[in-house]
Amino acid sequence: MKKHKIFLCVLLIISIVLISFTGCGNDPDESSDWDSGRTYRTHEYADFLFSDDIDENGFWEGIRALNYIDLFNYQAMPTPNHIHQISDEQIQNQINDILAGFTSSEYIMDRAVVDGDTVNIDFVGSVNGVEFAGGSTEGMGAYVIAGSTDYIDDFLMQIIGYMPGDTVNVEVTFPDNYGSEELNGKDALFITVINYIVEDVVHDLTDDFVAENLFFIYGWTTIDEMNEGVRADLQKNAIQQYIQQYFITEVTVKSIPEKIMKYQEKSFLNYYIEYADIYEMELDDFLKEFMGVSGVDELLESNHANSLTEATFSLVAQAIAEDAGISVSSADLTNYFLEYEGTDDYSHHADYFGLPYLKQHVLRQMVLDYITERVILE
Repeated sequence: MKKHKIFLCVLLIISIVLISFTGCGNDPDESSDWDSGRTYRTHEYADFLFSDDIDENGFWEGIRALNYIDLFNYQAMPTPNHIHQISDEQIQNQINDILAGFTSSEYIMDRAVVDGDTVNIDFVGSVNGVEFAGGSTEGMGAYVIAGSTDYIDDFLMQIIGYMPGDTVNVEVTFPDNYGSEELNGKDALFITVINYIVEDVVHDLTDDFVAENLFFIYGWTTIDEMNEGVRADLQKNAIQQYIQQYFITEVTVKSIPEKIMKYQEKSFLNYYIEYADIYEMELDDFLKEFMGVSGVDELLESNHANSLTEATFSLVAQAIAEDAGISVSSADLTNYFLEYEGTDDYSHHADYFGLPYLKQHVLRQMVLDYITERVILE
């Protein structure tokens, strides 16, 4: 079973936020700053590789990030009390989520169906005595919620009160605009068999349960260890989210290298290029039909704030890594994948993304961990 820490925020997606830039001087390493008005033809993005413009150490190639930001006191970063205080309710909610993964299903045969039950049924539908296409489960069974409106008319109200094994004549009327000429507005009969009721069984939380089911995943052997482990993980996650947000909104960024912004755009467009290929469509045609935009330029403009956010975070993280001397070794890569993927074999990730990209990803997490270990809890 994969070992993981489910609460830790691992970094590929950052929420879109407003970013204030203090100062817009000339780019120290590039001939010009990023101009959001610049446009590129679609083919310029079609050859995107995830490790483009990233060196073998996971740093942006040819860019010294410290030239672009005003460094802050990341060695002893104050963290407000409301950020790192974790409530008992938060802990219990997380424990409930964990336990939900260990529920089992029990098939109930000795009581009648009540409103809200999950029920397995089979049915055969007919109109004027003639079965119609799509009106039968064909003996495969269907899970439904008794009393819900998931099926037409009051179909699922009519199964309430019946026992597993009973056959029910469910009579309904199709809506006038159902979408099928042979069924619109027609009365129908569904001969329905109640197969069984399904109840979720939640296991009692005991030290034995924790040791048996959670030790291999989380290393916990008692309820007390579980509570403390959940609290620590939630706190770490909250602090790291705060640090990420601080990078984006509070750190003074002088300028963003054009190379990084263009990379963000290429990465973003790569997703749509791949889908256009699947549909065997030109990219602009795909964007017009499925995204409702006129083309690449409009799509990029709609995502500009998010690209800026990603670029800012990346730049600040690299600057701290440069200043603190943080680098990613092969052992660091292995440890990362053991921690988050439960395996030391990341070869398929390396084949798809390339080692430079993987190192940059791990580097960012190492920067977060470095700061987290040194924060000042207010």
